[in-house]
Amino acid sequence: MNAISIQKLIKTYANGTKALKGIDLQVRSGDFFALLGANGAGKTTVIGIMTGLVNKTSGQMRIFDVDIDQDHPRAKTFMGVVPQEMNFNIFEKVEDILCSQAGYYGIPRAEAMRRCEVILKRLDLWEKRNHQSRTLSGGMKRRLMIGRALINHPQLLILDEPTAGVDVELRHEMWDFLRELNQNGTTILMTTHYLEEVEQMCKNAAIIKNGEIIACDQVKNLVRLVDQETYVVHVEHVHNLDRLNGHGVRRIDETTFEAELNKKERLNDFIARLSEAGMVLTDLRPKGNRLEKLFLRILKQN
Repeated sequence: MNAISIQKLIKTYANGTKALKGIDLQVRSGDFFALLGANGAGKTTVIGIMTGLVNKTSGQMRIFDVDIDQDHPRAKTFMGVVPQEMNFNIFEKVEDILCSQAGYYGIPRAEAMRRCEVILKRLDLWEKRNHQSRTLSGGMKRRLMIGRALINHPQLLILDEPTAGVDVELRHEMWDFLRELNQNGTTILMTTHYLEEVEQMCKNAAIIKNGEIIACDQVKNLVRLVDQETYVVHVEHVHNLDRLNGHGVRRIDETTFEAELNKKERLNDFIARLSEAGMVLTDLRPKGNRLEKLFLRILKQN
């Protein structure tokens, strides 16, 4: 079964702006799916229609085979939503925020409290349960948003820029938590500007531009379309870069530069060229931007 099924979805705003131009999209149950696009591409409009915050102009959307036009209240019971902006009462206690959300789904207080304890402990927020949410750090607030979205045990978790504004360590902790959710059967739809998240976590992805889906495939297949990868190269001293012609080298500082390597070229061959140029290699690592290259290429082509 598809968790999300979208057919010929159109949204035209009152001012004439065509936010969505008849998109088709399917997300299978159990998938970890990324919806990518620049600001204004239509990502948030899709999520808004899905959650009932935006009225579509025409087309069809089904959530676990429930048509949102025919029974949107039931469709919403399948979903948990983490919006991009913080939207909880900053003076309310952490525990009360989750329990109040549970009340919207008719979950009895005792059951809500039990779920709240499990979720807050898993998100390392249990010790903050009696604190007003305004006292939390930015990362804690982001985790609280995820916890609130999980209180109804949704089959579909929708994340709009889930790690925006959090530090690297917390981002990786959240990756682990989201992977665990997905492995336990939760379907996840995510929008993000951190494209490394897509490579690390998502199985499939679609790219939307100007209200149209211009690419949709498995992430591993999309990445294979990129024939070059950028490496960050650390040496004892950068010199003779002109002897690395054809690698798109870009000097960063006295000991670091970036180089473009064709996927067919062996790293050992490149390292040998460094030695021939008189540079002593101290470290070499991929920059991890293959999907970003693909993203930019597709946007330029369409």
